[in-house]
Amino acid sequence: MKNYKILKNNLLKNKKIKKAYDELEPEFLLAQMIISKRIEKGMSQADLAQKIGTRQPAIARLESGNYNPSVTLLKKTAKALDASLKISID
Repeated sequence: MKNYKILKNNLLKNKKIKKAYDELEPEFLLAQMIISKRIEKGMSQADLAQKIGTRQPAIARLESGNYNPSVTLLKKTAKALDASLKISID
């Protein structure tokens, strides 16, 4: 883990990389929240997928942070995790 942190810090010194990294923050925060809530509920990706009515690979894509989910999918995910969905533009 130490090598990763060193690499990350070195890469983020590059302004273009830092800008791209910062622009991806919302996607990765969303993925992190979904993963945390799923784990807190003791659910696997397959469990969550079954509750939503989809397949496990769809949950893997959602949790990757590289997928732009629909609001409908986010609502279903929140409901399946007994959570609420709040969207804001500040």
